[in-house]
Amino acid sequence: MRDMNEKFSRLIIESSATVLSALKQMDAAQHKLLIVAKDGKFESMFSIGDVQRAIIKGVDFNTSIESILREVNITIAKEDDDMDTIKELMRKKRIEFMPIINAEGNVKDVIFWKDIFDESENASRKPIDLPVVIMAGGKGTRLRPLTNVIPKPMVPIGDKTILEAIIDQFELIGCHKYYISVNFKVDILKYYMDNLDHKYDITYFQEDKPLGTIGSISLLKGKIETPFFVSNCDSLIDQDFRDVYDYHVENKNDLTIVTTVKSFKIPYGVLETGENGLMTGLLEKPELTYQINTGVYILNPKCINEIPEGKLFHITHLMEKIKSRGGRVGCFPVSEYAWRDMGEWPEYLKMIKVL
Repeated sequence: MRDMNEKFSRLIIESSATVLSALKQMDAAQHKLLIVAKDGKFESMFSIGDVQRAIIKGVDFNTSIESILREVNITIAKEDDDMDTIKELMRKKRIEFMPIINAEGNVKDVIFWKDIFDESENASRKPIDLPVVIMAGGKGTRLRPLTNVIPKPMVPIGDKTILEAIIDQFELIGCHKYYISVNFKVDILKYYMDNLDHKYDITYFQEDKPLGTIGSISLLKGKIETPFFVSNCDSLIDQDFRDVYDYHVENKNDLTIVTTVKSFKIPYGVLETGENGLMTGLLEKPELTYQINTGVYILNPKCINEIPEGKLFHITHLMEKIKSRGGRVGCFPVSEYAWRDMGEWPEYLKMIKVL
């Protein structure tokens, strides 16, 4: 595409590119929207929402994006549009950035939301006020010696703890009631949270013995009557969780797992064999793509009754139990870059560098 420059060339992707390559380019550009070009001319726009809808529908990661572009009118600006018109279009559509297209179909410029609007205008979307359960009882053994002194939920991320950062993310979408599962160094955790200037509505509940990744939620029977979020205390996800809730409701799920799309490149030639060990195919350094559990979920309240009391019970057990009774377990994907995990030292150091 002619007339490109460094300001926006990283945002342009060819229509023949795959869903996976689009996801990787979004991560590299740190934007959730791309400009699609075909034969050097503007074709359409492709968003993280398009990627998520495609994955949810079971579209293969190697499918070209041109085959799944939405057949709708795409909002763009023309070269002769004045700035007031462009700002109004962006405000109306809540667009991350607006491409300016000339009469020949070339991208002449890109106007970014952050350059022309205040943060206060960033989101006028209807809030949701769902309970949030945070699993904060782990010892954080993989982050020793730091967690020999403080509990894992108090590990610092910038000028806040990881627990505060997680709560703040849910508070931004309207959630106000938090249940925190505690165990290790609970007195330190409570003292810290109780003495913050910003007051959170927190109910602590404590397991007498380790009950697994979801077992302690059995202690909340009779206390939660709506769908609710569950989050571990290891990670942050750059995703508006209202999108996850909408998917959960529309798909009539019992349990929704927030997943991240992760690719692994095998640095060897992979042989496929058949009968008598005869080679049937050869894949040179193939790339495998999977959806990985991030540790964030939405559960319907009836799921609490399926968690046995006082027994070790993991989230995988609950998934299997729901599936065995014919229930619905859905997966909502986010990009690899959108998920920041601090379960071990290398990941934690990456997280604080990014943040």
